[in-house]
Amino acid sequence: MPWQDRPTRVDLALLGAIVGVVAFGLALRPVKPFLLASHPVALAFLTGDLVPIGAAAAFARTGETPLWPVVLAGAIGMVKFDWLTWWTGRQWGEGIIKMFTTSQRVLRFAGRATELAPWILRVAVLLAVLPGVPTAVVYAMAGWARMRLGVFLLLDLAGALIMTGLIAGLGYWSGQRAVNVVLLVDKYASVVSLSMIGIALVIPLIKRWIRPTGAGR
Repeated sequence: MPWQDRPTRVDLALLGAIVGVVAFGLALRPVKPFLLASHPVALAFLTGDLVPIGAAAAFARTGETPLWPVVLAGAIGMVKFDWLTWWTGRQWGEGIIKMFTTSQRVLRFAGRATELAPWILRVAVLLAVLPGVPTAVVYAMAGWARMRLGVFLLLDLAGALIMTGLIAGLGYWSGQRAVNVVLLVDKYASVVSLSMIGIALVIPLIKRWIRPTGAGR
């Protein structure tokens, strides 16, 4: 656990909120293929994923929806739970960083969170949405370093708008070609979703079957 002593009510409430966010994301996975073609903007808001953002922008190119709601919904979808990660850093400091990563290099950098110049952390939060950046660690660092929540939210939203704008631009440029791919996914949505559910159920059974076999050898 990220706390050192007996957990407080705030600790338990925060941990419960994090578990709830994870459960929310898992619950959405089977329905994503169904919503991708019919409600891509809503899916972008619910998940903050780049695929529905690009798909919604492609539909915007064909006149199905304006482009600005796509960018706005995608950006809000990306940042809507980030304040919880900021709060974990403020509440637990190094404890939550160690839960987010085992990389010694990242841990050493995160350990200097309270010593870094404020502008470095601000740039890090702004660029945290880029691929390859340990986003959760950066957001927790911001909370650990006592970055004000208002500043964090503005930088977080600005970074999300930049990323969403880039992805929406690519989707808009692709236009009908991307729409055709989305419609193909929608056509086989039932197969995709049932396959995901089946794999999720089968893998634990396979592991349980292999474990006794390996132990017997």
